[in-house]
Amino acid sequence: MTASIEFTVESPGGPRTASVSYERVGRGAPLLLLHGIGHHWQAWEPVLSALSAERDVIAVDLPGFGASPALPDGMSYDLGAVVPVLAALCEELGVDRPHVAGNSLGGLLALELGREKLVRSVTALSPAGFWTQAERRYAFTTLRGMRATARAMPLPLIERLSRSEAGRFALTSTIYAKPGRRTPEAVVAETLALREGSGFGPTLATGRAVQFRDDVPDIPVTVAWGTKDRLLVRRQGVRAKDVIPGARLVRLPGCGHVPMNDDPALVARVILDTSR
Repeated sequence: MTASIEFTVESPGGPRTASVSYERVGRGAPLLLLHGIGHHWQAWEPVLSALSAERDVIAVDLPGFGASPALPDGMSYDLGAVVPVLAALCEELGVDRPHVAGNSLGGLLALELGREKLVRSVTALSPAGFWTQAERRYAFTTLRGMRATARAMPLPLIERLSRSEAGRFALTSTIYAKPGRRTPEAVVAETLALREGSGFGPTLATGRAVQFRDDVPDIPVTVAWGTKDRLLVRRQGVRAKDVIPGARLVRLPGCGHVPMNDDPALVARVILDTSR
């Protein structure tokens, strides 16, 4: 059931009230799902059924994305601010050390939650933070281009494009290897999420200095990378394995940057295997 919740978080200016929207479904051990920049919790819809059969799934709209409002004034979108917000969210929901799976930005946040010992296991799908500076600049330039295109298109054009496989390819092929699998309604919704996310610019601005360099010991960690990831190329997965030697590195054959759409059964299995 989709809901919103308010809770108190600390900020440099003192306590602030944050609000987060989320979808919660299923039963079992808690599993937190974190999407990438410019997306929303619905990115996880292709795997929700499989995951919720075994887990209490909480799919979050990150602050400033989807239906979640921006962070309160005076709060940054860097890891040091967003991770405590997610920890406070879990506390408010009565969830103690959930498993976590994240994609792209969400994968980076998942690894940071693991580093802080706030979760039981981490599955990171094409996580940010293992790039060279040239790879980061390429990814950020691509993301800015995608957002500019989404903002320039009127809604009727987005809706018309989404109704054909060629149009869905034009709108989403940067992140999906199989964009034709997305429904027209999903493509429209995620294009609007990319266009309207208030956290997009601040998140990119703080991301310029991000490089994940710390091990995540003592908990199960899986890093999985699509072989057809066009945004964060798969050699970054090898770097992630070097940084986190105990991690399991998994190839996702035929998958793009957001693999939940391209091979839902494989992605669900990887997440559940890690969380077991």
